[in-house]
Amino acid sequence: QVQLVESGGGLVQPGGSLRLACVASGRTFSIYHMAWFRQAPGKEREFVGAVRWTAGWTYYADSLKGRFTISRDNAKNTVYLQMNSLAPEDTAVYYCAATYGTVLTKSDMNYWGKGTLVTVSS
Repeated sequence: QVQLVESGGGLVQPGGSLRLACVASGRTFSIYHMAWFRQAPGKEREFVGAVRWTAGWTYYADSLKGRFTISRDNAKNTVYLQMNSLAPEDTAVYYCAATYGTVLTKSDMNYWGKGTLVTVSS
């Protein structure tokens, strides 16, 4: 089992930045990818990006490239999501997820955190 706990959400003004963190515990040695998803009110949960746990390679949704950056600290079992130039349409619950595999769709994630709310508003 793997437990994931997100933190760092909150209220931010348009144009601002926020960094989310996700701490993994449990059988973390078996994780292949860590990912971030988000779900806006009334919308489907969508892929934000992912990082290959050991190699550090990162992948992003095309629409978010250049604004969002994923990094990880293996020693702390933590993955970060740095979000810049935030806009109201970025308002969503952001979820951390982990998978043992190579496919990064939401249905292929093995573990989920409970999410952290990000609200972008003036």
